[in-house]
Amino acid sequence: MLTRRTFLAALLPVPAAAQEFVAVSEIISDDDFYRLVSCGAAPDAECTKPQIRWPRDRQLRLRVGIAAVGMSFPDYKLDLVDAALDAAIDEVNASGARLFLERAYEGAFDIPVYLLDTSQGGQISGTGNSELDGATISIGRVALRSRGPDITAAAIAISRDIRRREVASVILEELVQALGLHTDIASPVYRRSIFSEESNSVTRLSGQDAEALRRHYPRF
Repeated sequence: MLTRRTFLAALLPVPAAAQEFVAVSEIISDDDFYRLVSCGAAPDAECTKPQIRWPRDRQLRLRVGIAAVGMSFPDYKLDLVDAALDAAIDEVNASGARLFLERAYEGAFDIPVYLLDTSQGGQISGTGNSELDGATISIGRVALRSRGPDITAAAIAISRDIRRREVASVILEELVQALGLHTDIASPVYRRSIFSEESNSVTRLSGQDAEALRRHYPRF
C-alpha cells in the first residue's frame, strides 16, 4: 500500500511529462537506475526532468537543520525526527559521494526541515517558504529551486501525523531527494530501495541507492 508521496516543487524548468515515480518490472542496470532517480528516465527512454545538483562550491558545506516545529507536532515525534536527521546525515556523509552535510541548530540552513501542524492531505501554511506554503502534503514534501543545473535552495516538510515506524526512512529519502535525486521507483523488486514508491522501511544507503548518490556527486 502506498503510504507516502514525496513531491518536487519549484523546479525550473520542468517538462510537462515530469512525474514523481517511474515503474519498472525487474532489476535494472546501475546506469538506468541512476538516470531514473536523477532525471525521471524510464529504461531506454529520455529524461522527463532536468538533472540538477548542488553546485560544487557548496557540496562540502551544506547545513541541515530543523527550522520550525508546529505547536501540534507531537513531542515524541520531534525526538524521533531529531535522531533520524542525524542518522540520515551520517548515511549521506558515509556514502562515498562528494558531499558533507552539517547538522546545524541556528543560523541559515541550506536544507531547512519544517515539522508541520498540517495533517496528511492538508495545505501547508506558516513556514515562510514560498515553495511550500499553499501546497498540499501527504507525509513528506520536498521543494527544490534551481537555476540551470544548479540547486539554489531546498526545503523539507513533514506532516504531523507521520507514523513512528516511517520517520527514519522518510527523513532519509527526503534528504536524498533534496540533494537532487528526486524521482521514486515503483516496483515490487525495489521495495528495499530508499526510492521505493511503495514502502517506507529503508534506513540505510546501500547498493544502487548509494551508487546513484556517488554518481550524482563524484569525488573526482
